[in-house]
Amino acid sequence: MEFNETRPFVEFEKMKNFIADAFAAYGVPKEDAEICADVLIESDKRGIESHGCNRFKPIYIDRIKNGTLLPVTNIEILKETPTTVVMDAHDGMGMVASHKMMTMLIEKAKKYGMAGGAIRNSTHYGIAGYWSGMAADAGLVGITGTNARPSIAPTFGVENMLGTNPLTFSLPTDEEFPFCLDCATSIVQRGKIEYYARNGKDTPAGMVISETGETLTDSEQILKDLVAGTAALAPLGGVGEELAGYKGYGYATVVEILSAALSGGKFMKALTGVDENKKPRMYNLGHFFFVVDPEAFMGLETFKKIAGDICRDLRASKKAPGEERIFTAGEKEHEVWLYRKDKGVPVSESVQKDIIEVRNEKNLDYKFDFE
Repeated sequence: MEFNETRPFVEFEKMKNFIADAFAAYGVPKEDAEICADVLIESDKRGIESHGCNRFKPIYIDRIKNGTLLPVTNIEILKETPTTVVMDAHDGMGMVASHKMMTMLIEKAKKYGMAGGAIRNSTHYGIAGYWSGMAADAGLVGITGTNARPSIAPTFGVENMLGTNPLTFSLPTDEEFPFCLDCATSIVQRGKIEYYARNGKDTPAGMVISETGETLTDSEQILKDLVAGTAALAPLGGVGEELAGYKGYGYATVVEILSAALSGGKFMKALTGVDENKKPRMYNLGHFFFVVDPEAFMGLETFKKIAGDICRDLRASKKAPGEERIFTAGEKEHEVWLYRKDKGVPVSESVQKDIIEVRNEKNLDYKFDFE
């Protein structure tokens, strides 16, 4: 991979400390703020900028300010067995509730071989791969998914009904990085369109359709239309049956059901974040998590070796004309980390403005090289 980065960088540790201090200034307890900052910085370490500091202010700080995200997370355990947990996050920080969930499930899976959990009345939990990755880092298989604001239209439909609903897997390997498949079940995620809008770019044609079935490309207008319910994202695969969009529609529905039904939570149109008068309201999202211990099967080392062999064989297979490499899931993110680890987070002008605005509003003692 080649990197031609022209944006200024902010060191990871400095950005992480700033985000944690900013969250704390808006009422998030210090320990919780550090968890949230780590999740966002991990996104930027992997090059998933749609979920990193790019979203710090608009998705988290602004929601705390408008009352649709509570800075203090009061986690209630609704039900617990030796291998399962169900939590209510009571509209607090989804990242905080998810961290507690994965910590509990990892302990249970190491004791009993498998564990699963679900959270209801939650909020955006960052990149799904952070949570499945916690399992992989512990030598376990991690699986997670979350529902979200309605964005995807069902096959043959134009109304946004399902969220972008990622279905995510992290599998330990004997390589430097795990196999991590972390992607939305829509053809593009809302966060990517937010990224396009913030950087003045159009959304590629064919990813978003209007209520009359037309293709939309104006990123800023798409975001407004998605909230208004007059536009929808195509499911993974694309519109209709010819490109097998029904597969993405089906997987998005699986995530919606598991996120809501396992937790006894809300779903689809109840997750819009606005009431009937278009006023902001709580999001009430649901997440699910599963952890599997390979030691309960044929052992961790056997699992890691076979997983690594599969990835290596795939990368070594015959390449299409003109293509230099074949990648496996998680490999590109690892290479981004190798490139950025001594540089930090690249920050666009719009993110710079967000950082300065939050810093000045809360009188935080930070000075950045890009100023």
